[in-house]
Amino acid sequence: MCGRFSVNNAISPIVSELFNTHFNAETNTNLSPSQSVATLVNSNSSYHQVSALWGIKPSWSKKLIINAQSETVATKPTFRQAFQHQRCLIPCNGWFEWRTEEGKKVKYLFEHTNKVPLYMAGILFQHEFTELVTLTTKPNLKCGQYHKRMPVLIADDDKDYWFQSSPQKIEPLFQHVSDEMIHIERSD
Repeated sequence: MCGRFSVNNAISPIVSELFNTHFNAETNTNLSPSQSVATLVNSNSSYHQVSALWGIKPSWSKKLIINAQSETVATKPTFRQAFQHQRCLIPCNGWFEWRTEEGKKVKYLFEHTNKVPLYMAGILFQHEFTELVTLTTKPNLKCGQYHKRMPVLIADDDKDYWFQSSPQKIEPLFQHVSDEMIHIERSD
């Protein structure tokens, strides 16, 4: 999961209003690792936008790490500090998964049923540049037909809880979203 997602600038006014801040995402309908991502952070009870590069490359890793499993993010040394102090949300239109059908890889878009923004959970790392890792969880039944993981999605009403609660108290937010919330369509 989730090696590509979609951001359309049309979500910017919706996100700005919900988070009471100026948010301006550039349209990128095939956002991939190592590209710049518009994220939201909370400091002193106010939200603001931070741009981050998607992925980290620790000295011990041979490849770019773009996702962290929610089940271990609080305990793994690579992620523990960022999870405790540098949580973020990534507003997007949806994410992509591929499934092999009749010998061909077929691309599918996963988006909110009501076509409103989704908010993927992430953590930030401050190195030479600000870098980002998204969080994943076990999929709901609908998404599980396409992939064994899905992004951790934070509901509008849970945004303050995501930022202000201790790592031990936010585990319930890692539970998958309902099947009815996600619309899946083939994306050729």
